[in-house]
Amino acid sequence: MDTMAATTPQLGLRERKKIKTRTEIRRATYRLVAEQGYDATTVEQIAEAAEVSPSTVFRYFPTKEDIVLTDEYDELLVAALRDRPEDEPPLESLRFVVQEGLRMSMEIDPAEMRQRTKLMVEVPALRARMMESMSGTGRMLCAVLAERSGRDPDDLEIRVFAMGTLGGLNEATAYWAERGHQDDLTELVDRAINTLRDGLVL
Repeated sequence: MDTMAATTPQLGLRERKKIKTRTEIRRATYRLVAEQGYDATTVEQIAEAAEVSPSTVFRYFPTKEDIVLTDEYDELLVAALRDRPEDEPPLESLRFVVQEGLRMSMEIDPAEMRQRTKLMVEVPALRARMMESMSGTGRMLCAVLAERSGRDPDDLEIRVFAMGTLGGLNEATAYWAERGHQDDLTELVDRAINTLRDGLVL
C-alpha cells in the first residue's frame, strides 16, 4: 500500500476537489440505485441527491453508466506501475499494482465495490460501456509498457498484452460478482494472472 499511498499527496487542491465532487455524485447514485433500481434512477435525481446541478454531473461523467464505472484509481495505478523495478516482468508488476488497488478499494468502501460489480454484470448498458472504458485504461497501460520496453505504445504486442490482461482482470471481477462475492477477489485475480502467464492448462 505504501506505493499507492505515496502518489496521493501529489494531487493538487483543484484535483482533490474534483475527486470529492465525483465521489459525492457516485455515492448519491449508489444510494438511489439501491432504493429504486438502476433504470429508474435519473441524472436529475442523482444531481439533487448530490446537491449539484445536472450539468455538473455531466461535466464529470459523460453518461449515467460512467458514474458507476469510473473510479479514481487508474492514474494512481499507472503511477504505481511506473515505480515498479524496471527488471520486473510486466505481468508481475501488474499483479502487484492491481492487488494494491483492490486492497485500497476494499478498505475504503467494500459495500460500494460489491454494489458496483453487481451492477456491472446485471445491467446490459453498463456491460457495453465497460468495454468502451476499458480501451481508455488500455491506452494508459500501453503508454507505461512502451516506456518500460522502449517500444511504440501502438505496437501490436503491446496492445495485445495490455488489453488481454485487462480482459482477464475484468472476467475475474465478473466471476466474483456472478458468484455473489463469495470468493476472495484477490485470489481470483491471482488465478487470472497465472492463467495469462502459464496459458490454459488442460
